[in-house]
Amino acid sequence: MSFSLKSYLEQKRLLVDRALHQVFKDGSDCPKSLWDSMKYSLFAGGKRLRPVLCLASAEAVGLPQKEALRIACSLELIHTYSLIHDDLPALDNDDYRRGRKTNHKVFGEAMAILAGDGLLTYAFEWVSNPVGYGGRFRKNLPQVVYELGHYAGYPGMVGGQVDDVLAERQKPTLPKVLSIHRRKTGALLLSSVRLPAVLAGVPRPKLKAVTDFGWAAGLAFQVVDDILNETGDSKALGKKAGSDRERGKMTYPSAIGLEKSKREVARLTQKAVAALRPFGAKARPLAELANYMAGRTN
Repeated sequence: MSFSLKSYLEQKRLLVDRALHQVFKDGSDCPKSLWDSMKYSLFAGGKRLRPVLCLASAEAVGLPQKEALRIACSLELIHTYSLIHDDLPALDNDDYRRGRKTNHKVFGEAMAILAGDGLLTYAFEWVSNPVGYGGRFRKNLPQVVYELGHYAGYPGMVGGQVDDVLAERQKPTLPKVLSIHRRKTGALLLSSVRLPAVLAGVPRPKLKAVTDFGWAAGLAFQVVDDILNETGDSKALGKKAGSDRERGKMTYPSAIGLEKSKREVARLTQKAVAALRPFGAKARPLAELANYMAGRTN
């Protein structure tokens, strides 16, 4: 059966955007400046990759779309908060994101910090509301909320961000780069494919399979980011190219070189796709997404 990834991505992106507009349909009880700042970054475009991975994983494990969208939207809220904070002068000090001025350049640093705080806390309010789930899934909801906090927090994304900052200007080593990437970027990408399986209550072997996929595909994604920062141009990336080198960031190319980094992307992607065998044809969108992430140019 033929499969158009382009059509799949567009269909799922529109679905996620409609759902996010429902999440943010009423800001009457929110200060307008905060509301505007949150929406500015949340609806700044982007591929919605984490929500799309979540929906594709849900298809593979048999989780209904209604429940999957609750998780998908929460993941995008967390991802957007992390981008707002990453761009701040105290961290990456970026002026542009997705071809537009970064949040703090438009709304000021204080409001950008608060917008990130608002998105993060709302993500947990949204994902944890039992009204959004069918009765048979509610027993697994506490584990979903726990894991989302784990992978987004200091054991995962935030911890990786800390080590990324502290490692600047240090001599790069592959073990350190691997540790940073698995947490800073990989942990949230892993949760995108793992949480639907947790909510669906799949057997342990299938949970392990989707987890193995998430770790490999998530790491490959960040290695590609490293490569593009070295080889891409600012217009295509939507942000300044070469910034990792300027800041002395620990990256795969700085640790093992560009060519070895490219081979590592291929190896990790092959590993990710192989992990999906237990799901058969239901996992084709996930497999296609892994290949897409490995070959992207922005």
